[in-house]
Amino acid sequence: MAATAGGEPGEPSPEEFVYGEEDFVLQAAGWGDPGSAPSRFDRVLLAGWSDRMERGLFRYRLGALPTRVLPGAVRLVAQLNEQRSAERRPPQPVRSLRDPFDPAAFNFTRLRPAELLFRLRRAGGPEPLLVAINASPLERGHVLLLPEPARRLPQALTAPALRGALEAALLSAHPGFRVGFNGLGGGASVNHLHLHGLYLDRPLPLEEAPAEPLGPRLALLRAGPAPAFLFFAGGPAALEPVSRAVCRAAEHLGAAGLAYNVLATRGDPPAGPGGGRGLRVLLWARRPLFGPKAGEPFAVALCELAGLLPLPAEPLYRDITEEQALSAIRQHLLPEPELLHLGGELARLLER
Repeated sequence: MAATAGGEPGEPSPEEFVYGEEDFVLQAAGWGDPGSAPSRFDRVLLAGWSDRMERGLFRYRLGALPTRVLPGAVRLVAQLNEQRSAERRPPQPVRSLRDPFDPAAFNFTRLRPAELLFRLRRAGGPEPLLVAINASPLERGHVLLLPEPARRLPQALTAPALRGALEAALLSAHPGFRVGFNGLGGGASVNHLHLHGLYLDRPLPLEEAPAEPLGPRLALLRAGPAPAFLFFAGGPAALEPVSRAVCRAAEHLGAAGLAYNVLATRGDPPAGPGGGRGLRVLLWARRPLFGPKAGEPFAVALCELAGLLPLPAEPLYRDITEEQALSAIRQHLLPEPELLHLGGELARLLER
């Protein structure tokens, strides 16, 4: 029995969603009809999410969001979400990349029982993920993936947590179900270990664009608004080594005083189309930012780095240009020489 994500007694625990490798969807639906054949995971998640929306458990009712593609070569997707800006819980103050978990601040042990959808557990596997609604959603089906909240871990990515999230991505048959992570100093709003899962109803250039090889397990992807280090999992057997490699690289970034963001999406091998699709895992290195930056038109986290811009106000949504958006994003990034030097360091680290 558990009343909250932290395991307090009194209320029924969320139902378990137990899966095995046979539940992985190795070939997702095409973009022509992305919701045509939802998986068991999709059906359970979206039904629970819609039920909580009808019951008023979100901070606002999410309807159809105005969306437009900004003219230009990068084809950034702008989306107007005024309610999220006005109604979401203010981000927690972050003082450093290594802030410890603070039990006095909001954390996911305080979620109401009804906000929890299910406990995602692989048969015979370790560390289940608790799946909960994001009460300030970006899109329909936007959820939090919580690795054992009662352990009260800070927002630093771990290999078991990432592997669980990558397995969740393979449980979805929707080509636009992505999972991601915002680190401290990189847009994280709660310092309690969590990842995001959300359905985005359009392809992104970073799914298929070819990347420059940096080593046997690492490439540099320049598609989209921000260059990213690219890892690739061609199937379920690669999820564990890729998770470990991404987290080793992320730890290296943190030791160098850099923040990071991670996104996993279905996509082509680093060389581009033609080699069999799998999961692309992107790791962005960036300058850390502690608190809002004066004059910044929007905050920059994993969605913005991937090319999706949730914007807080109608005039900004209407008038922003690709040049202005790219300028806002790229001020957080590393200069080219520093990025290439870092790529060399990571490639050597991952060969050990």
